[in-house]
Amino acid sequence: MPPKPIKICVVPGCTSLTRNRYCDAHKTQRQDEIKYYNKHSRNKTTTSFYKSTEWKRTRQLALIRDNYLCQHCLKDHCFTPADMVHHIVEVKEDWSKRLDIKNLESLCNACHNKAHGSKGK
Repeated sequence: MPPKPIKICVVPGCTSLTRNRYCDAHKTQRQDEIKYYNKHSRNKTTTSFYKSTEWKRTRQLALIRDNYLCQHCLKDHCFTPADMVHHIVEVKEDWSKRLDIKNLESLCNACHNKAHGSKGK
């Protein structure tokens, strides 16, 4: 399989070239942000859930169902690749809906941040 094409790091203002989403400098920064988020915003049960095979399979099914497109952008007739799968009713609000595919929607990072920003986070 040929290597991925080289592109600019996705961090605004960074001009480093990479074959991944982030350059080496920002990849480490991103990993640190994720560790901090998991430590301060999630409990151990929630963190282990997001690492589980069941979640990874359900997440993949939601992405396939949504054609790997952001569902919020699609409503505005924009075709934006989905970066993540969002729980409409959050896991901490209703644990029983954590694997309910009807409670999931594929979103880009910007729309996911908007969805959480509107909830006062």
